[in-house]
Amino acid sequence: MVTEKSSDTVIEQKIDSLLAMMTLDEKIGQMTQVRHFDDISEEDVTSRFIGSIIHTQGPLPGETALEWQAKFTALQKKALATRLGIPLLFGVDAVHGQNTFDGATMFPHNIGLGATGNAELVEKAAAITALESQATGFNWVFSPCIAIPYNEKWGRVYEAFSESTQLTTELTKASVRGYQGILSDSHTVMATAKHFVGDGTTDFGVEGGETSIDANELKKRLLPPYEAAVEHGVGAIMASFNTFSGNPMHAHKALITDTLKEGMGFDGIVVSDWKGYSRFGEHEIVNAGIDMVMAVDGDLDLYQHGLKQAVTDGLVSQNRIDDAVRRILRQKYRLGLFENPFPDSTLVKKIGIPEHREVARQAVRESLVLLKNESNILPLEKETKKIVVVGEHANSTGLQSGGWTVNWQGTSENYKGGTTILQGIEKLAKGTVVFDPDATGNHFDADVAIIAVGEPPYAEFFGDIGHESNELTLTLTEKHQNYINAYVNEGVKVVVLLISGRPLVTTKQIEQSTAFVAAWLPGSEGDGVAEVLFGDYNFKGKLPHSWPSSLEDYNGKYGPNFWDGSIEPLFPFRYGLEY
Repeated sequence: MVTEKSSDTVIEQKIDSLLAMMTLDEKIGQMTQVRHFDDISEEDVTSRFIGSIIHTQGPLPGETALEWQAKFTALQKKALATRLGIPLLFGVDAVHGQNTFDGATMFPHNIGLGATGNAELVEKAAAITALESQATGFNWVFSPCIAIPYNEKWGRVYEAFSESTQLTTELTKASVRGYQGILSDSHTVMATAKHFVGDGTTDFGVEGGETSIDANELKKRLLPPYEAAVEHGVGAIMASFNTFSGNPMHAHKALITDTLKEGMGFDGIVVSDWKGYSRFGEHEIVNAGIDMVMAVDGDLDLYQHGLKQAVTDGLVSQNRIDDAVRRILRQKYRLGLFENPFPDSTLVKKIGIPEHREVARQAVRESLVLLKNESNILPLEKETKKIVVVGEHANSTGLQSGGWTVNWQGTSENYKGGTTILQGIEKLAKGTVVFDPDATGNHFDADVAIIAVGEPPYAEFFGDIGHESNELTLTLTEKHQNYINAYVNEGVKVVVLLISGRPLVTTKQIEQSTAFVAAWLPGSEGDGVAEVLFGDYNFKGKLPHSWPSSLEDYNGKYGPNFWDGSIEPLFPFRYGLEY
């Protein structure tokens, strides 16, 4: 019987043998991550001994999942043709499903999963994401994001589960279990806990800004989810863009090496974020403990040549290089890539199957948070004579899914396989349903108006409130406020659905509405919303964040978070009504 301990011993022996044969160029190659387009040609995989390839925004590997697999298989064969035949890791930002593939199952973003509070469901969602990622050729996902957001102005609030350390920790465990399962299985992937550390706690919610909380608060509030991820064997951890005490996290040796690797006993890969080498100190990030570097967008030569020179000049030790390569090889052995380096073509038929979509639909149903239900207008009667559905968010799987959906910044268009909220309503309602996308149809004879309002898709710094690239605010746009005004002013009963990646200041709109639902970013299964509105299922969701009452709540560094009694939220953390 091969025990886990004996298996690890065998792996370490294999790594020792491989390291002894490797040249410095081969080692630096293993520490290199590039994109499958722009950065390299197929021949570069062999000549530069590349260790990992990622797929991000840009040309697709193919049209079908089999074509994606074929592309990555061709690249894998190039890696296996090197002198030592070390296989590649293929990574993807699968943050709410295999969201780079049009037609995959898209789950609610993490903020919605946080609203479910259902660890078993989070584990199932991660396992399905792993399978659909493997089906498109990947063995590594950059998920879950386990940040603790302090300010809703941050453009990545929806990527995190909750403002609560305890809830985030529990869902982190579930997510890692779901992604990694038995790591060597063909339908599991290596997970990445990100972004280490303080990404969601920057001053005023600025992506990549300064995290000025003290070390005690960092230890108490931000580190527990990472400790849980490490205890559950997470294979990789990604460094964050922010600074801590003025020091870029990518170059923060005390936190990366001393706290994470030595203090927590993390034996996996610490990977940089985008262009980490050129942005945060070049070889100093390797000395700090970064093992694999995203050498993208022109960084490849700078990184490989620069790191080699730094080793030659004695600025980076051979021991640090060997430690980094050992960690990378360890995960490749644990994934079983040396024995089974190619994707399983039989998994292709599993992408977006009904069983997967049903789990996603359950996640939608359980994520919805009912904030108001005046006169018990909900659940709606299916026999209601006339329902008017208002707002472009009601009829777009792209808009209801947010960023990281097909494209990095998301899409406003419908994508393959999804169901819009409007389609779900039309499926269940027995009376007349009309769609009034911009509230100009004057359907004031309707018995009820279901009005979908919210944010456009965004990702990363493009979603920061106050960033020069956008016009995002913490309130609804005037256009969306007028959708509600149009029907409220005519005396129609209004059910508001807020489609957003964060709590918004909607105090007036909540007062105006007959019922108000925080629907977050539900993903591909919009009909799950309708199933709850019509009472096939009850509301289960509870707020993963305390809800702001006014813009004044954001005059300081942070929002109305539940642990700080200086600001009274409109609704507290874990608030949510039921039928």
